[in-house]
Amino acid sequence: MPEEDLVDVKFRLYDGSDIGPFRYSATSTVDMLKQRIVSDWPKGKTIIPKAVNEVKLISSGKILENSKTVGQCKVPFGEVAGGIIIIHVVVQPSLAKTKTEKKIDDSPRKIVCSCSIL
Repeated sequence: MPEEDLVDVKFRLYDGSDIGPFRYSATSTVDMLKQRIVSDWPKGKTIIPKAVNEVKLISSGKILENSKTVGQCKVPFGEVAGGIIIIHVVVQPSLAKTKTEKKIDDSPRKIVCSCSIL
């Protein structure tokens, strides 16, 4: 694989710490990056992704789609030769059943009227 096809990527976490830099082929997909992030997540963090679908990657202010490649994530202007792409990592833990199930109050309501008829 030619040297030009490799891209250096660093992942910036929510607390300002970094994972990487790693070298990826320009044809590697965003989904592959997410799998690497989940497997290499630092120990001792308060928020830990349990699955790839809980991770969102942001580059140049845009959320990256899983089907995009690393080569498509590079900024075409201002790119410094040998520069590292910094991709921000956002973890959104899935809310299991708490959001989908609503508590239904089956108790009968008492009708209390405070009106005065004159």
